[in-house]
Amino acid sequence: MEPARNSEVSNMPVSDPIPRATDEPALSVRVCRVSDAGLAVQSDLLAVEEPLEIRLVCDVDGGRGHRVVSITMRTPGHDRELALGFLFTEGIVAAREQVLAVHPCKSGNAVRVDLAPGVDVDLARLERHFYTTSSCGVCGKTSLDAVRVCARQRLPEGRPIVEAAVVQRLPGVLRGAQTVFDRTGGLHAAALFDPSGNLLCLREDVGRHNALDKLIGAQFLAGRTALSEAVLLVSGRASFELVQKAVMTGIPVLAALGAPSSLAVKLADEHGLTVLGFVRPDCFNIYTGGQRIRQASRVPDLGPAPATRLPLSVV
Repeated sequence: MEPARNSEVSNMPVSDPIPRATDEPALSVRVCRVSDAGLAVQSDLLAVEEPLEIRLVCDVDGGRGHRVVSITMRTPGHDRELALGFLFTEGIVAAREQVLAVHPCKSGNAVRVDLAPGVDVDLARLERHFYTTSSCGVCGKTSLDAVRVCARQRLPEGRPIVEAAVVQRLPGVLRGAQTVFDRTGGLHAAALFDPSGNLLCLREDVGRHNALDKLIGAQFLAGRTALSEAVLLVSGRASFELVQKAVMTGIPVLAALGAPSSLAVKLADEHGLTVLGFVRPDCFNIYTGGQRIRQASRVPDLGPAPATRLPLSVV
């Protein structure tokens, strides 16, 4: 799609509007429940999944132009944060001052982000298929090199120090704060904590990468783009794109209720990120960066991160 120029921008539709079905994160449906007692018709709540089109207005070829940069499947709510978090972790914007405005479009499920004049935009970093699913934040990337977004800052070495007991408490805090999950049972969550385990911010979404983009977007709007003392907990697995987003935001500790992938561990090891998996009230695994976990301070260096390396369990 060719960008619109100057005065054409306000009158030219960016794309066909995407109809909005609901603004709510949950939708009531009728289901037939099968149990030993027989059949019963009752109400159930589903987590809503709808498309969101992220539009960018920026300097293009000497003028101002529209670009549609992504359509992602997400749960409605915190759409402005989602758009900004996505652009930040993709390396398109670096500071709040680069954004003039961000607002929903009247056409429906779309958010437009207007960048300040003079902001240099590397649109090549957004080479992906037009549509991405809620389950994968990097589907459609043309190459692995395109996924490896350059980190803006080095992670702090050896800090913060987090007590193992604090890590083990995080799942309970996360679960207690998941209000929409309580209603539907169908959402991922991403939460920021301080090193003492105090909850700072939480976002939910049907897509794990969207939940994290919403969380990062909230920090971006508040002017907090360096989170060098934060601990991130995600409700699912620790995938490559979540490690990438943590590194881009300067988060030094990523904990997950599930397992990390081999590529996630490799990328984390390259950048000095602490990755914890299978976090439970009584144990968790350390895959990289064990120096930030106090109870593991005496454990030998785990060395390079081949895909077959066994994790270190902390009980």
